[in-house]
Parts: sequence; structure tokens; C-alpha cells
Amino acid sequence: MYAIVEINGQQFKAEQGKKLFINHIREAEEGQAVEFDKVLLVDNEGAVTVGTPTVEGAKVVCEVLSPLVKGDKVIVFKKKRRKGYQKKNGHRQQYTQVVIKSVIA
Repeated sequence: MYAIVEINGQQFKAEQGKKLFINHIREAEEGQAVEFDKVLLVDNEGAVTVGTPTVEGAKVVCEVLSPLVKGDKVIVFKKKRRKGYQKKNGHRQQYTQVVIKSVIA
């Protein structure tokens, strides 16, 4: 059984026991249970239920493993040829690592 769930504007495939890196949740603490109820699709051993726009009564229960995980550094380098203009900037995305405990449909 799996579900397609929308978390912070992104869609993820949620199966029991699967670990996900989702966009950082500020109020999350380690070991805390988090529920997501924007379930777009549920597949229960071949019986597919598609929501319009969400499936009624379906939710995904997760446990927070690590509330703050930093992603890889991305370097942004801008340059204009023959103008003496160079700009270097870096960015590290922040994630929250969760494990799917159950998919309720």
C-alpha cells in the first residue's frame, strides 16, 4: 500500500517504513509524530483511489528522525564578460528527515 501525498507544496510517494527528506518544518522536534492529510492518491494492492483534489479520510503518519538536515552546497557564480563583474554566492537547503509510520486510507 502506498499513497501520493503533498507536503509543503511538493508531492512524495509514501510507503510504510520509507525515509523522506522534506522541506524544513520549523516546529518539528525529534521523535515527534507528524500527520499529513493532503493525500492525492491511494493504492491499496491494486485498488487505486484518486482524490478530487484529495482523498477523504486518508492521512499519512510520520515520525521525525532529524529535525534539521542540511543539503549539499550549491554555488551560484555570475559573470559578465569583459566588464569586470563577478558575483559568487552559495546556498544550502534545509530539510527535515522523516520516516513513514503508516498510511491510513
